[in-house]
Amino acid sequence: MPYACENIIENKVIEINDLSVSINGMSVLDNINLTVFDRDFLGIIGPNGGGKTTLLRTMLGLINPDHGTVLIMGKPLRQSRHLISYVPQYATFDRTFPISVWEVVLMGRLGQKIGRSYSKEDHYIALEALERVEMEKLKNRQIGQLSGGERQRVLVARAIAAKPKILLLDEPTASVDSRFEAGFYDIMQDLNKEITIILVSHDISAVSAYVKTIACLNQQLFYQHAKELTEEMIEHAYHCPVHLIAHGIPHRVLAPHDGVVG
Repeated sequence: MPYACENIIENKVIEINDLSVSINGMSVLDNINLTVFDRDFLGIIGPNGGGKTTLLRTMLGLINPDHGTVLIMGKPLRQSRHLISYVPQYATFDRTFPISVWEVVLMGRLGQKIGRSYSKEDHYIALEALERVEMEKLKNRQIGQLSGGERQRVLVARAIAAKPKILLLDEPTASVDSRFEAGFYDIMQDLNKEITIILVSHDISAVSAYVKTIACLNQQLFYQHAKELTEEMIEHAYHCPVHLIAHGIPHRVLAPHDGVVG
């Protein structure tokens, strides 16, 4: 049964209508229509260059569309941007820069704090965010001393410290080694009990194991408000024939094909 029908059909948190975006005269997104419901965990897959990051950045108001609209909680972006937090695809740090994990996470409160100093509430929320991602014991560590997986958790903590309604993640496990990946997705599932998550990834098997619904994007969006991937969706997105080899098996959904991760 489509997730959208599971008692939340009236609770739309994102509505994208007839959205098209071009960059340097090249069409990147073509007539995108997407509705995301409260506490969905939507995975968006597709080939490199298919527009996944552009879609997220447009939802954040960082890219102006050629035409179309984005509504967050029924309001235009200029009124609702504060409801969204974003973890970008590549976050690089100068490993010698003297900033601690704690200071990075407190930065998530910048848009909410009053005055020049952080309040007791800001400190409480930042500590809670670190605890959610199991990084509180390293709060005094310099950010440059962390592993890729640890840094990614800190960036998620910074994002959720802003108390968003929606969390956007762009290839969140790209810099995470395998021993951190499963734990990272467990954290996402726990956060999803409270907030809506949209996760962009090229890793079909990982996404399919954890998300509630899946969309395929390659300039155009193919989405059925369901977790099931159909051969038609994948062939439209990747422009090549593929074979679904299993349903409901978390570690394998598609056969590897010309660079497509299965």
